[in-house]
Amino acid sequence: MTERPPLVISMGDPAGIGPEIVVKALAEKSQERCVVLGAAQAVGAAVAQFLPGKTVRVLKGIEDATGAPDCIELLETGGDGPFPVGEVSAQSGRAAFAAIRKGIELSKAGLARGLITAPIHKEALAAAGLAYPGHTEMLAEFGGADQVAMMLANDEVRTVLVTIHCSLRDAIDRADYRAQMSAIRLADEGCRALGIERPRVAVAGLNPHAGEGGLFGREEIEIISPAIEAARAEGIDASGPWPGDTVFMQARKGRFDVVVAQYHDQGLIPVKYLGVEKGVNITLGLPFVRTSPDHGTAFDIAGQGIANPESLSTAIDYARRLAATREKTEETA
Repeated sequence: MTERPPLVISMGDPAGIGPEIVVKALAEKSQERCVVLGAAQAVGAAVAQFLPGKTVRVLKGIEDATGAPDCIELLETGGDGPFPVGEVSAQSGRAAFAAIRKGIELSKAGLARGLITAPIHKEALAAAGLAYPGHTEMLAEFGGADQVAMMLANDEVRTVLVTIHCSLRDAIDRADYRAQMSAIRLADEGCRALGIERPRVAVAGLNPHAGEGGLFGREEIEIISPAIEAARAEGIDASGPWPGDTVFMQARKGRFDVVVAQYHDQGLIPVKYLGVEKGVNITLGLPFVRTSPDHGTAFDIAGQGIANPESLSTAIDYARRLAATREKTEETA
């Protein structure tokens, strides 16, 4: 059997905790074939500071990756420092973006089993003239997918977002019928990719008490309920709309496999409250696997050696699991 390509990990913003958690996670997972994408200056500094005794092996190409456990294998994607630790800078934004673009390119070409992305800083991207509010928007533009959605998952709950990085006022307008259908379908597909044969998809309401029969808004009656019925007609086990303040509690008790949340904080607060160290972000709808940790760049502790790599380590585990499922499906197709 031909050896699978490696997983690739973008370093994130080099001024944050990205390089630190990447090298720490790989030190714990020496059996994984993973290649870091980023600036050798930043990754090399992280290895020297946090993994004394390890070395960085700069690859000429992704095909040169061996998975050797005694080093961190790196594919240089460019970026000139300095990268001031804990500070927003255009050079950090550019370097982080270059690593992500390379990861997308390798994954689309089948040269990587999947992409794991360390945290980026939105202000650094903006300083570099890159108008992306997050990874998901970059992946949507360059990843070759018509519809994408964010799934946040941990050991207890999963959620898929109808709207992502926008104001709450805009989210209400964007949570239309088309967006509902896309999120419900992708929630079902995402759960199946995780090995759940018949996912139970709960759809949260937009308004308090899921609109209370129209007393607190009509979005549930006019938009969300019709989408749920259409999804059920397609064979998806969707239900709702359920009140947003109780649906995650029901999911945590095992009643549902995934919750479709209407806007960013409705979905992310319950997941993050249970512990960001176990959370993982999965982008659904792409032609390749992408995961990331469920936290940000943590500029306030960057460079101190105290960043916890557990969420990134979990993201690596999820990427491997999703890649194996995808490969099995392709082999039997």
